[in-house]
Amino acid sequence: MSAFPVPAEDELDALATATRPGTVTVIVPTFNEAANVGELLARIAASVPSHLPCEVLFVDDSTDDTPEVIAKAAQDCPFPVSVIHRDRPDGGLGGAVVEGIKAAASDWVVVMDGDLQHPPSLVPELVAVGESADADLVVASRYTKGGSRAGLAGGYRVAVSRASTWLTKSLFPRALRGISDPMSGFFAIRRAAVPAGSLRPLGYKILMELAVRSRPRAVAEVPFVFQERYAGESKSTPREGLRFLRHLVELRTAAPLARLLVFGLIGLTGFVPNLLGLYVLTQAGMHYLPAEILANQAGVAWNFVLIEVFLFRSRRHRHWADRAGRFALLANADLVLRIPLIAVLVGQLGMSVLPATGLALLLTFVVRFAATEALVYSRRRKFPTPPLPVTGAPPQTPCPQSPPATAGRCPQTGSV
Repeated sequence: MSAFPVPAEDELDALATATRPGTVTVIVPTFNEAANVGELLARIAASVPSHLPCEVLFVDDSTDDTPEVIAKAAQDCPFPVSVIHRDRPDGGLGGAVVEGIKAAASDWVVVMDGDLQHPPSLVPELVAVGESADADLVVASRYTKGGSRAGLAGGYRVAVSRASTWLTKSLFPRALRGISDPMSGFFAIRRAAVPAGSLRPLGYKILMELAVRSRPRAVAEVPFVFQERYAGESKSTPREGLRFLRHLVELRTAAPLARLLVFGLIGLTGFVPNLLGLYVLTQAGMHYLPAEILANQAGVAWNFVLIEVFLFRSRRHRHWADRAGRFALLANADLVLRIPLIAVLVGQLGMSVLPATGLALLLTFVVRFAATEALVYSRRRKFPTPPLPVTGAPPQTPCPQSPPATAGRCPQTGSV
């Protein structure tokens, strides 16, 4: 995967002319962006050529009047504008984008923020570059030649962006090869390249999710200058940062071997509360045997919390008390099984104590990992999901009670 040259302006026009109606859906996830959407729609209307048919789909998680503002602004738009309002923001901004991709009717989907930090003038260029380069994914990058992160406010956000980019590319060097800005929220992707049912977004870094899970066959990049927000405040918070880290872990541990390694690392950290609890209890005068049993529960609780948060967050289908009970039972059964196994290895197979203990630890660890996956965090059974159609109905059906020339919000579908 590599970057491709940007077509000249006349080439962009030629490519746009060759596209079919409804070929571009611009998906804008919004959360309380009422002050921005009017200007955003005006700039999209000014930027997208009349011979490049497009539609704009807002997927809205707002608690303010953003949907009503969109409906009013849509009256002057030369293209269809629709709204999907979600009462529950499942998956955050990334979940909103996936919802939009499922509803879109076009061959190409362009994802952009609603705060105008992503210049709408690049929408036709992203699609044109994808067509000319025969790419499945075109990323608007701040870090390729000609791009800039100028709109990032303050040294702290610049440092966080750089560190996040380095960490992400280090963890996924193959999946993100050719993508200089995996943290970008501005990109175009062919809908046919998005595998249905495989996306599990968490937070706002949906490009990373798409690139790692979809593995597009070819990627292109277009430089862009990151703008300052037009209005409102940034939605980036420490909580979103934590969700981003959890998302990284979930993506990195998608393979069984990777999950096994992380499971082992979490288990090693459990020695800290275990030994601390043992020290406190024995210093208080408790006999070391019951103290060891009680202290082991501190390590079990520690491991359970970390595994819940970082390793099996998407598989928490059972009630938390059920999961905790099963996990504790398996963790304590490990102690019960280990001693008889060591006895067999030493007494029956003639191994010395230290190698026997090491082998017993390894065997019981692997068995506990497999049992934890199967009995505590088993996957939900799913029926096969058909692939996303390349063409189909528009994302929302106009409200039948409304005359065609009137733009308003449909109470049944959310269309405007």
